[in-house]
Amino acid sequence: MIQTNGLTKQYGSLTAVQGLNLTIPAGELFGFLGPNGAGKTTTIRMLTGLLKPTSGTAQVAGFDLASEPLKVKASIGYLAENPFLYDKLTGAEFLRVIADLYRVPEAGRAQRIARLLDLFELGNKANELIGSYSHGMKQKIGLCSVLIHNPRVLFLDEPTTGLDPRSARVVKDVLRSLVERGTTVFMSSHILEIVENMCDRVGIINGGKLVAVGTIEELRQQAPGSSLEDIFLALTGGAEYREVAEYLREDRP
Repeated sequence: MIQTNGLTKQYGSLTAVQGLNLTIPAGELFGFLGPNGAGKTTTIRMLTGLLKPTSGTAQVAGFDLASEPLKVKASIGYLAENPFLYDKLTGAEFLRVIADLYRVPEAGRAQRIARLLDLFELGNKANELIGSYSHGMKQKIGLCSVLIHNPRVLFLDEPTTGLDPRSARVVKDVLRSLVERGTTVFMSSHILEIVENMCDRVGIINGGKLVAVGTIEELRQQAPGSSLEDIFLALTGGAEYREVAEYLREDRP
């Protein structure tokens, strides 16, 4: 469902993503990890057609990103870490606008909007302005908007940011349900526990290069550590992390 070959993005002398090779099948929840500035968001923006690669190729949902960008965009849903919302629209109005953009058929549209709002516990806020929503509520209305057209691939950048534990659990359950029905989810997150518990496979990028990919068990064979946090730090911590770890191991009075 997602295939990249040598995908690269350069900004002058800075290489943000270098030679990315990924294969992600349908019905997989793929976690994408990396330190700040490692290339996660740049990768997502390239795969969603928002950023033109410097070199390399990518296919998403069976369409070539360079030659069929509109078909790619019609087949995916993308939720940015800080999604752009229209504060002067109500939640229901916003979802109707997004449904229009994706040409969702009128038949059954109102029922689908109502189901999504209820699913994310926003039914009683449907007719209130988005500007009055809390951060967590805005995150949930954003999730509703990327699901309105039943995308084949979901790209989510920090989808649980700002959510309380109950709402985060709802999001996790919804994503697992979508994956079981064949949707592919490409998710970036800094919350390693969520990634470890949710994702079928994990890719770790550091300095623009993919340094590891596989299931948690496969990653344990590539780097020492029992938890995803241990593995992540071992692969991306560098000299600074090693110095801190050495300091913590020292016996001190």
